[in-house]
Amino acid sequence: MATSKADQAYDILKARIMDGTYAPGHRLVIDQLAREHGISSVPWRESLRRLEAEGWVDIVPNVGALVKTFDTDAWQRTMRLLARLEGLATSLSAANLTEEEIAQARELNRQAGEALADFDTARFGDLNRRFHELLCSKCEDDRLFTLVHHEWTRLELIRRSAFFYAPGRAQASLSEHDALLDLIEGGADPDVIETAARRHEVNTLKAVMEYDATHTENRPQHGSVGRF
Repeated sequence: MATSKADQAYDILKARIMDGTYAPGHRLVIDQLAREHGISSVPWRESLRRLEAEGWVDIVPNVGALVKTFDTDAWQRTMRLLARLEGLATSLSAANLTEEEIAQARELNRQAGEALADFDTARFGDLNRRFHELLCSKCEDDRLFTLVHHEWTRLELIRRSAFFYAPGRAQASLSEHDALLDLIEGGADPDVIETAARRHEVNTLKAVMEYDATHTENRPQHGSVGRF
């Protein structure tokens, strides 16, 4: 099926926001985009409205479209929601994961440990996301999995992982991953798995909030998590 011009414009903007080409606060000028890509202004306006609805941009009167800035409070709200969504998705998925998929998850966690040792934050973040999405992938609820995926994607706007903003949290998270896999592999009750998965996300949230509270005086008043 042919892709519409509006879909093409959306894909271009979404990709550039995700890879950091258009950083938080960047102004998206329709005339400039139209000249650069040879797509008329109407599809760009449609794509910007779609991105605004999804929470990626703000359309400000007399200013235009700006890439949304996600501050610490927004990150906290996203993490709280993700903890509940991912906890449920993991518990529903657990019984459907094969031995091979559990082994794959353990390998992703091992590689994440290597990335951590190499101070490769980008690779660590990618492996961490793949680990979590694999554990949710067999929940047999497309809407729930889409919601989890969407919230993880929103977190990608935070350019530096919160694990590295709260010293020691990354290493602790790897141990929690192993413990969660042990529960799944051992056939634990779904409620136990859901609680463990939710607690894992909440532990990250608490670690960042506690670190944030003790270092407030060293940060800009309106700084965002993504600028550390």
